[in-house]
Amino acid sequence: MKRMVLALALSFGMAAPALADAVEGVWKTQVDDGAYAHVTISQCGSALCGVISRTFKDSGEYKSENIGKKLVWDMQPNGGGRYSGGKIWQPSTGKVFKSKMTLSGSSLKVEGCVAVFCKKQTWSRVK
Repeated sequence: MKRMVLALALSFGMAAPALADAVEGVWKTQVDDGAYAHVTISQCGSALCGVISRTFKDSGEYKSENIGKKLVWDMQPNGGGRYSGGKIWQPSTGKVFKSKMTLSGSSLKVEGCVAVFCKKQTWSRVK
């Protein structure tokens, strides 16, 4: 019985990394209003979210008041590297947009729209 429990525990432990979504990890945003961020994307319940983990300006890393805040939330995977149904916050304006993302290798195309007005960025994978 102990062997069976141990075998089940090990199989779940080994299966967990396989359940991680390909978009999970740390992403570098494009420069917006003179700054950029590292965003850590991970599971948040049944969806994906991205939290600002580091912030940078031309002079280097700095401690922004936005560190730890959600930048992306409620993102749902649609298969084929596409995600939608989420929201994205633009710190420089304080605006929240409907969002979708497309993963292609080490690039993540992020789009946020209000009505017909959209903003797009391509993020690069940090790790």
